Amino acid sequence: MTWQDRLGAVGVWRGATDTDPALAAQAERLGYGTLWLGGSPPADLHAAERLLEATDALVVATGITNIWMTDPAELADAYHRVEARFPGRLLLGIGSGHREATPQRVRPLEAMSRYLDVLDERGVPASARVLSALGPKMLAMSAARAVGTHPYLTVPSQSEQMRQALGEGVLVAPEQTVVLQDDSTDEAAARTAARDFLSRYLQLDNYTSTMHRGGFTEADTALPGSDRLVDAIVVHGDAAALAAGVRAHLDAGADHVCVQVVPAGSDVAGALGALAGALGLTPRG
Repeated sequence: MTWQDRLGAVGVWRGATDTDPALAAQAERLGYGTLWLGGSPPADLHAAERLLEATDALVVATGITNIWMTDPAELADAYHRVEARFPGRLLLGIGSGHREATPQRVRPLEAMSRYLDVLDERGVPASARVLSALGPKMLAMSAARAVGTHPYLTVPSQSEQMRQALGEGVLVAPEQTVVLQDDSTDEAAARTAARDFLSRYLQLDNYTSTMHRGGFTEADTALPGSDRLVDAIVVHGDAAALAAGVRAHLDAGADHVCVQVVPAGSDVAGALGALAGALGLTPRG
């Protein structure tokens, strides 16, 4: 079975410190195929293991394990431990982080290659990992040394470009951030929440460079971010609008889309339930 089959068309992206077994179980019941653990989860993979223990078939993926903050040998040992208990349900998302947050981040392509060399030496198959690839060279590495790419904060046109660059059979699994507008949230408030979320990423060069490659201008990415940028990257509206944003990536060639609900302190479970209904996901259990 390929990862395209295992992951399902739609999953959930959630920061590791904001995720618990109850949310994982609920996501599985709603019909989501995968839960991505964001926020640079540690190499011991205990967080992923707890979520797998609480679910029956849900895939858990790291989104992403940061190569500057984790030891590849420890990650490899943890992978084998978890894979032995839950075969085929763990996908290692691996990335190189941000220069602004990680002063030691130099020559990320070479560093990623060395990190993957250790995983190779310790028996972690390329088929068990996906790379957070934003630039063209890392994208090429994601096809050569992993099963594909897990991009963050991209738009459907970029999913199309990645599919064209990688060809068929290589995993394209973007994240899509959403804000659900309900009776208590009008469009202006939803856009404010979206802009607040996006503001810190507009201070990171690798993300703004990706946005520029996606057709946005420096005026769009200048703080606090243009309405055009905010509306395109953070889909906001009712459940039908959010579902349309997810489908746009799938229609553009993505295999799987993982949804991040913001603000993180909002009714995430309620938003996931509304979105699952709008997407027509099949509930489990």
